[in-house]
Amino acid sequence: MEQPNLSYINTLSGGDKEFETQLLDVVKKEFPTEKETYYKNLNNKNYKLAAENVHKLKHKISILGLSKSYDIAIDYENNLLDHNTDLKEEFDNILTVITNYLDKL
Repeated sequence: MEQPNLSYINTLSGGDKEFETQLLDVVKKEFPTEKETYYKNLNNKNYKLAAENVHKLKHKISILGLSKSYDIAIDYENNLLDHNTDLKEEFDNILTVITNYLDKL
């Protein structure tokens, strides 16, 4: 599985370390809450809201340089809108990888 990285953030910042730190702080703050809300909605079988949660999480996935995972998130979001949980396991793995990565930063 691909691993999160700071390549996109570094490119976006143009070397501005303060900007990089601020962006990472936002990701670290928002990600756990968005993940928790996603799981709550999924467990309640509120697939439309879970899809909206995946949509928000998708941006964090992109920021962390996970292009293949981003594609999975797009497909999973569309699946959820059809009340289909195919790709749930793959998406859960992505969330775990991101959680572990952010915990180490």
